[in-house]
Amino acid sequence: MLNFLKRVLSETDINDALEAARTAAKSGNEEEALKGLAPVIDIQPKQRTAAVALLKFVDEGRLSAENTLAILNDIENAFSKDIEIISKLGHALEEACEINFLNRPAPDHPLFQRVIETLSKAARDARYSDNESAVLQGLATAARMAGRKADNAAESAYKSMIELDPNNSGRHYGYGLFLKTRGRFREGAEQNRIAIKLAGKSADAVEWNLGICATGAGDGQTALDLWKRKGNKLELGRFDLPEGRYPQCKVRLAERPLAERSAENDDPGFEETVWVERLSPCHGIIRSVLYQNLGVNYGDVVLFDGAPVTYHKYGDKDVAVFPHLATLKRLNYQFFDFAGTQSREFEIMEKSAALPSDAVIYSHSEQYQTLCATCWKNPDIDHQNHQTTEKHVVVGKIAAPPDIDAANLLESLDGALTETDDCSIYTPSLCEEAGEKQRAILEQRRFNMLMNN
Repeated sequence: MLNFLKRVLSETDINDALEAARTAAKSGNEEEALKGLAPVIDIQPKQRTAAVALLKFVDEGRLSAENTLAILNDIENAFSKDIEIISKLGHALEEACEINFLNRPAPDHPLFQRVIETLSKAARDARYSDNESAVLQGLATAARMAGRKADNAAESAYKSMIELDPNNSGRHYGYGLFLKTRGRFREGAEQNRIAIKLAGKSADAVEWNLGICATGAGDGQTALDLWKRKGNKLELGRFDLPEGRYPQCKVRLAERPLAERSAENDDPGFEETVWVERLSPCHGIIRSVLYQNLGVNYGDVVLFDGAPVTYHKYGDKDVAVFPHLATLKRLNYQFFDFAGTQSREFEIMEKSAALPSDAVIYSHSEQYQTLCATCWKNPDIDHQNHQTTEKHVVVGKIAAPPDIDAANLLESLDGALTETDDCSIYTPSLCEEAGEKQRAILEQRRFNMLMNN
């Protein structure tokens, strides 16, 4: 057992503590891992070797972002003037962020800014010195993690690293990764091409970033060639981009995805997870009609990153949820709110098959409601004794491509509903758009009853 009264921990003590913490972390017991780290955490302000070992452990990504940030903050408080340690700490700040949540808000912890300021000054002072590369690496990572307000510091550091060692494949890849997350896809693709050429072989991470950047830049041929080399079966298709047959996936859409953000609005805004018709490994068409106004919706084409945020389970199947990187095409679909009744589950949604082109009836909720039968027959009647009737109510939106005429859409909808007496849809906004003013008034009454009950 380690002696907590020791003024210095031996190398063996430190290694034993870290190994115990690794074992606990591997088993998913972070609380136990932190207990194992406690002697090293406690002694690190007074023992530099403990701080360095702790940084190495943290950089392995075994702890939560919250606990990582707390440990790094303690180390920075103790060694704020030690440029070697702060350089390592800057690089480890990647583990203090939920990096898979690409569109997370910019961190507000002051540690990020303190590290950037320390390393920016150190980079100027360390020009042409032996530790310049380490300082720049720490600065580049810390600034990239800090968000869009630190973009200038990050880009300057990446460029300086490449200038120091232009034949280093990893440095071009790092710069390309930064450019991808900032929506500069054509430049990012070029850096990844250089990285592959310098390495003399293809690395999976570099190829994925090249494919994503090429797709984002609209360079369909480059993306197609790359995905084919990786064994994908696809050809150039819609939007002059690669297209193949893939299972549907899900994307966590953001009102402000990272690649489209600014320093002034460096947070995702509203977010919503939707189904996407996947056309390639990194792009697809939204196939959910959104609840919220995110500036992107059904029918739009989105680019997503390659590392899933999480997985949603459907029975025994895990469906990947990818982060929204950018919106490639906004196709400006029309949307009309509806409320309706049906006799069985999914009946209204199935009427989509009778609508023209890519129009769809999308349900946001299906539930049973108890209504007054008299009010339902004539909403204008004012009466006291309500006679109850149960209705299977569906609420959602009708989506249609912009070139579909509202009158034709309404006619197709009416035709679909003539097949059954037990299914009704009330969409006053569509009636209004189709020029059916009187019908819009009548449907608004039924719509309100279903929405307000």
